[in-house]
Amino acid sequence: MNYWKKLSAGERQLRIREALAENVNFSKDASLGYPASKLDGKVFYDEAPFLKDAPMLQSFVANPNHIGCHTFGTSEKAFKGTQEIEREVLNIIAVDIFHMEPENFDGYIAPGGTEANIQALWIYRNYFSNTFGAHPNEIAILASEDTHYSIPKGANLLLIDWLKVPVDFEHRSITTETLETVLIKAKENGKKYFIVVANMGTTMFGSVDDPDIYTSLLEKHHLNYQLHIDAAYGGFVYPFSNASSELDFRNPKISSITIDAHKMLQAPYGTGIFICRKGLIENVLTKEAEYVEGLDLTLCGSRSGANAVAVWLILATYGAHGWFEKVCILQMRTNWLCQQLDDLEIPYFREPSMNIVTVRASHIPEPIANRFNMVPQKHDASNQWYKIVLMDHVEIEHLTALITALQDVAIMTEILL
Repeated sequence: MNYWKKLSAGERQLRIREALAENVNFSKDASLGYPASKLDGKVFYDEAPFLKDAPMLQSFVANPNHIGCHTFGTSEKAFKGTQEIEREVLNIIAVDIFHMEPENFDGYIAPGGTEANIQALWIYRNYFSNTFGAHPNEIAILASEDTHYSIPKGANLLLIDWLKVPVDFEHRSITTETLETVLIKAKENGKKYFIVVANMGTTMFGSVDDPDIYTSLLEKHHLNYQLHIDAAYGGFVYPFSNASSELDFRNPKISSITIDAHKMLQAPYGTGIFICRKGLIENVLTKEAEYVEGLDLTLCGSRSGANAVAVWLILATYGAHGWFEKVCILQMRTNWLCQQLDDLEIPYFREPSMNIVTVRASHIPEPIANRFNMVPQKHDASNQWYKIVLMDHVEIEHLTALITALQDVAIMTEILL
């Protein structure tokens, strides 16, 4: 690991204090030109004694604005301390987790994976337009039917088509034959440029796409493409649970990756991460943002620096080895649950290296699903799946209660038969 180090509580507190000291202090400094301030002191008391031992809350109250992209050009100097914290986070994720060469990426901490995915679509739409003179009706997004709803949302915003690739019902995977059918039809409809979104852990099933299926067929048909990995859920799981995975920047065909810190990493909601190779993000440079030092290359513009501090604190608390251990524990719990379901002969889908188990709804009575807050694929009578996500708070005792309830149903069914 080049950047990912485990730090003590004292070291973490000191680093954040140093970073905040480099930022503008709205309480003491002459800061006449910023349309911002610290959080309102009448509501958020900034002299509370416990704040000195709570670096995340200190950052929240200080209210740093991380507008712009701090891996590209210059940035607002008023918040340079916590901007450096954000760069440290991005180095850990891009270099240590996803094997990017140092200094060869751009990215930022976004207000969620939805924006990070749309940022990728926006970059590639503009890239095809700027590089090849492509018209929007010649550009299409290629992604499976299990892909996150941020993709059709982005397609709608950017006025480009989403070509939904069907998946096998049981295995949740696309096939070469199905994809080729979609591609041939797309070519007939005038599509020449493709934004591919491959999933590292779909939201409902945790399924992981093989990007080679996409790239090999696109190359066979001599079509231009850019490949984005949506690792919003799996980004903090799959690289640790699957040692053989090369679904990262070692694959030269992968241009960008989205990760969510507010899922597995348990950061505050509104903490997504976008990373791309150098030479791409400038396609969305907003030159009209002239009052912003370094201009702006992000969809959201202003964003909270406290979210960057939160991610940094989590990563520095665990270190790489501590995080690997946490993922291993969740994998063991997932394996245990799958074994119990096998014993009950209840069908389910589980990507082997992920911690999501999605169970056939026909085997889960609705009262049990409601009791255990299992999430349906669809909130209507057509629902066919319920998912169980093995997060940090889901322990064996919770799973045991679920299995016991399902055993009771099986016994009653046997009696009635």
